[in-house]
Amino acid sequence: MKKIRHMLIFFMILTFIFFCNIPMTYALTPSAQPQYQGIDVSNWQGYIDYRQVKESGIEVVYIKASQGSRIKDPYFDINYENAKSNGLKVGFYHFLTATNSQEAEQEARFFASIIAGKEPDCKLVMDYEIFGGVSIEESNNIAQVFLESVKRLTNKEVIVYSDLSNARDRFNRTIANNYELWIAYYGDYNKLRDIETSWEKWIGVQYTDRGYVPGIRGNVDRDLYTENIFLSDTSKIPNTENPNGEKNTESIFYTVKSGDTLSEIASQYGTTVQELVNINNLTNANLIYPGQILRIATNSTIQGSETRGTGSIIYTVQRGNTLRQIAKAYGVTVKHIVEINNIQNPNLIYPGEKLRITESINTTVNPVTQNNYYTVKLGDTLSEIARRYGVTVRYLANLNGIRNPNLIYPGQIIKVS
Repeated sequence: MKKIRHMLIFFMILTFIFFCNIPMTYALTPSAQPQYQGIDVSNWQGYIDYRQVKESGIEVVYIKASQGSRIKDPYFDINYENAKSNGLKVGFYHFLTATNSQEAEQEARFFASIIAGKEPDCKLVMDYEIFGGVSIEESNNIAQVFLESVKRLTNKEVIVYSDLSNARDRFNRTIANNYELWIAYYGDYNKLRDIETSWEKWIGVQYTDRGYVPGIRGNVDRDLYTENIFLSDTSKIPNTENPNGEKNTESIFYTVKSGDTLSEIASQYGTTVQELVNINNLTNANLIYPGQILRIATNSTIQGSETRGTGSIIYTVQRGNTLRQIAKAYGVTVKHIVEINNIQNPNLIYPGEKLRITESINTTVNPVTQNNYYTVKLGDTLSEIARRYGVTVRYLANLNGIRNPNLIYPGQIIKVS
């Protein structure tokens, strides 16, 4: 009898150990019935006619505010003002690139400084997709620091944007228990009910990156949101000092001089005549006058123009540029630019100088055989490549420094992980 009792106790202990070592997982379901049609936008979309967007039935727009610790989306202010004035509910997101907790804190302060004074209707968002070799444990620490810091600095609720792979395999239960989820899942969101992640509910789903909405040129991400996406407190976000101590994050205002043409101004600032016409509501592109103030949306890291050859980028230096700024904008090192351009003095570059940013692709190497890279074929789109590798277009564009996700070319090498 004693032997049987000991065996029972032994099996009970084994059963306890077994169940304790299996992590609890949840099927992913909406927090409420999704009923709000939405989009998320950035400078990729260029100028947006929000009157048409509103009339098409869109109710919510998430706007990219910033990336890293220095890049402000050049269309952030314009998108915010025009979306708000047309009665759309707005939210802001930050693309996180930190590789340690200190950088995460700095990015949180930068994000908070960019959105200071604005009145969001929706919860703030951390978009964390590129991990750069950071371990799962450390990436969760980075996410935790960023989320907590943003919440403390803004007094607003913060949520996580994630694709399914990261929601399932990267983010831990602590993050899931404290921060709600906006998930990227292209297809029927009802199928998420059969998928296990650290989260039990989602409050937003990005269901395609190839949506069409009147008022927007090209494709745009489409989303569905539940009522839980909205903030309970929509007051102004308090001021936070820019950790960089810089003033270069606002849109540029240019005062027209005698003899100026819209074409010359567009060329000078690396934009187009049509963009200037749209942003400034000009009725006649040929009619501007001295003293007139034009608003110009420019990249907050560099202002200039580029041309692309066979696998290479040539950048035209603009007044005020530094090699450090240019290198950071294109995701390369100063040393890389110095070496391939044979620059004798890295501190001496001049407006109008042509700099090669990337070398021509060596077509004798076939990166398709390497798991981390893909060689673009004729007819490929970034959307198709993203879907093939289970990531988002936004992820690939940021990982590869692609400024226009609709412009890739055969032979181009795309890093996919």
